[in-house]
Amino acid sequence: MSAKDFLSAFETSLTDNSFVRLSLGNYKGAEPFLKKISARKISVKNAEKISLTCHYKTRDIVKNHDVEKAVAEIQKQLNHGFNTAMLFTTKFDLQLERGKLAKNPPSQTELPPLDHDRKKKRHVETQGKFYLYALNVTDDKGNVLKNAQDKYRQIDKYVEILGSLLEKIPRGTIHNIVDMGAGKGYLTFALHDYLMNTLNLKAKVTGVEMRSDLVRLCNGIARDSNLANLEFVDGTIQNYDAAGANILIALHACDTATDDAILKGISAGASLIVVAPCCHKQIRREMESGKKQNELDPLTRHGIFMERQAEMVTDSLRALILEYFGYSVKVFEFVGGEHTPKNVMIAATKTGKARNPEILKKIHKTKDFFGISSHHLEKLLKI
Repeated sequence: MSAKDFLSAFETSLTDNSFVRLSLGNYKGAEPFLKKISARKISVKNAEKISLTCHYKTRDIVKNHDVEKAVAEIQKQLNHGFNTAMLFTTKFDLQLERGKLAKNPPSQTELPPLDHDRKKKRHVETQGKFYLYALNVTDDKGNVLKNAQDKYRQIDKYVEILGSLLEKIPRGTIHNIVDMGAGKGYLTFALHDYLMNTLNLKAKVTGVEMRSDLVRLCNGIARDSNLANLEFVDGTIQNYDAAGANILIALHACDTATDDAILKGISAGASLIVVAPCCHKQIRREMESGKKQNELDPLTRHGIFMERQAEMVTDSLRALILEYFGYSVKVFEFVGGEHTPKNVMIAATKTGKARNPEILKKIHKTKDFFGISSHHLEKLLKI
């Protein structure tokens, strides 16, 4: 059995309507940056086509072909650099690797939909959501406005991330969520919506915001949307009493306000602390005034590199301090930089294993290496 048999099976699956999908991999040909090719059946103007996607290192190119042309293209690609191929049908799976075929039971027994444009999974549905309309994210029919596409992506990604983090917390323990620096409430509303309508959790959600006009606006939208267990209150991160908070969130709190929020979360014994820091002035000043001569000199002698280094050091120390106080910490990109420049998120989940002296040593060594006398969060927590 050979590539010829593989192609014959591909053609038969298209004829008897058992074709699910096909992929080519392990490319060793001459086309720069080409990684793999995938094929699926679609419907275009009531006519069936085979959609071939060429996956390159940084982009995808999609072309739709008639069946005959698609088979010819797959044959051509198998002869010009692809060493593996997988055919998935409702009857069997067929693997071709270096001229040898292996037949296995089907991994999928139902045909996929023939949608030309596959809908991306949304974590925040837009239909019937008055708060999104009131916040100028959608029109009255639930369609995302053109000038709000980036904002909607940010909201949807935020809920996706929070959803995965909430799964790790025992279901019966989430009662009180505090969102500090809620602003206009985009993310606060979306989180409440997700908790109530997706997870069926009736936890209290409080948005804390120092601008009274925004508090009034958000409370009005919550009232008009009949959203129970959601309220917005006047206050700052420093003066708000977060005692009893199971989950504490602070996105884009400027400079040491992020440290104030982390302090509130640790003091409350929050199961989950999520922050997306903004500005890193305190540590940058420390690094500039206490600058040491070391191998990083070439990386910090330019202002923009010093700024980026300060951001990394600030958030790395925050992560270490959270670990010291018994949290498992992840630092990752919130959303792509094309949507917002403020895109680093720190998520800390409480484990209970606190005060590891080895972590404290790492904190002191990091500070010493960068010439930092103290981190604001370190001062707040008195370590």
